[in-house]
Amino acid sequence: MANTPRKLRINLALQGGGAHGAFTWGVLDRLLQEDDIEIGAISGTSAGALNGAALKAGWVKNGAQGARDNLDWLWTQVSGVEDLAQAAWMAPFGVEALSRAMEYSWPVAMADAVSNLTSPYSYGPFYRNPLKDIVAKFDFDRVCNKVEPHLHICATRVRNGKIKVFSGDEISADAIMASACLPTLFQAVEIYDPQTDRVEPFWDGGYTGNPALFPLFDDALPADIVIININPLEREDLPVTPKQIQNRINEISFNSSLLRELRAIDFVQRLLDEGRLPEDRMHRVRVHMIADDALMAQLSVVTKSVPNAAVIAELKQAGYAAAERFLSDHKDQIGKESSVNLREMFA
Repeated sequence: MANTPRKLRINLALQGGGAHGAFTWGVLDRLLQEDDIEIGAISGTSAGALNGAALKAGWVKNGAQGARDNLDWLWTQVSGVEDLAQAAWMAPFGVEALSRAMEYSWPVAMADAVSNLTSPYSYGPFYRNPLKDIVAKFDFDRVCNKVEPHLHICATRVRNGKIKVFSGDEISADAIMASACLPTLFQAVEIYDPQTDRVEPFWDGGYTGNPALFPLFDDALPADIVIININPLEREDLPVTPKQIQNRINEISFNSSLLRELRAIDFVQRLLDEGRLPEDRMHRVRVHMIADDALMAQLSVVTKSVPNAAVIAELKQAGYAAAERFLSDHKDQIGKESSVNLREMFA
């Protein structure tokens, strides 16, 4: 009798980054094609929360294929086109050139000027969150289902600046919109929080956890965390325009919480390796990362907030290719060792 292949169990940590979350879509589409990979839990913020919720609902409905189908549906909704496969014709000179053209276009410049002079509260009864119609279509009986993968969504309490992690039945359309609520674009999302016993206003989770890793440290979950990173950790070029400077500030801010948790993981791993901390006292974590910093560094901030079908299609392809490289180079390390050298990262 043939041996049953060993299952490789992982957790997913999905970063936020607006429409650049289409890169994560491509990564997930490729990972879901691996029959021997199982997902124990997902922690997602902003676009990562949307991707995580779509994956979970689709998985409950029809396994890996259901998850892939639901992610396809989500991004056709975000892009506003019916067939993203046909969208690449709009970017004959490459996604980077299209991104730059959008950044310096007259409509974007006007919208940016208006946003700098007004707040989301200036629109009165005309205000609406464009994510609301999409998120309302999610099947929350499936999103909140107790089966694996368990889902955690991160947001930031405006009042005290602390992280809030929504899990299980706490996850709702409002929770997802709160996780993706950039305060310069959207009004804070108000949700009753049983932890504080009051209605709290929430902003984007990226300020406090992009995404939070600590919900994935449970002993019942896999020790391997695959981080899908869409905010460049490094940029070689100095930002010089106002938009470039603001974008880099946001990237550094949104990466800082993740880097703090990775530094803490590295510290604990060192104590375990040196025998200064008993193995049964702390959960050993293996860290992996899928990213394409070179591509992300060439895109502008505009393509995060203004969904463009051609850019979304290209980002999906880039994410798929990045996952393919990860599987080729590091799949055999899952369940055995980290493929990210944290000590080198923080040297």
